[in-house]
Amino acid sequence: MAAVTSPESSPQPRVYFQTPTGTEEPETPVRKQGRVTVKYDRKELRKRLNLEEWIIDQLTDLYDCEEEAIPELEIDVDELLDMQSDVDRASRVKDLLVECYKPTDDFVSELLDKIRGMQKLSTPQKK
Repeated sequence: MAAVTSPESSPQPRVYFQTPTGTEEPETPVRKQGRVTVKYDRKELRKRLNLEEWIIDQLTDLYDCEEEAIPELEIDVDELLDMQSDVDRASRVKDLLVECYKPTDDFVSELLDKIRGMQKLSTPQKK
């Protein structure tokens, strides 16, 4: 139902809609927006992204193809960081690149230089 009123303080009439009795809408709970409680180290993420892009560029050169045509292989930087020595890391990367017909030694040594000092990216802890 609509009720037209004209309060003395307002020169314009106002229309108020009232809910008919017995047909009240159920009250919906108000959701509060959550806060982001997990923080990432942006600097480390940026380093990782740059490294990933560099790896893709190098692999496209090594395999002499476009990014989409690179054979399915995954160079897991966290896995490499978990290894005890550069010899183990180099061996792992060379195993992944076994099908590459171009020399991979320069790529491997540059990759090891780039990951030296990086931190392993683990799931951030909630504070």
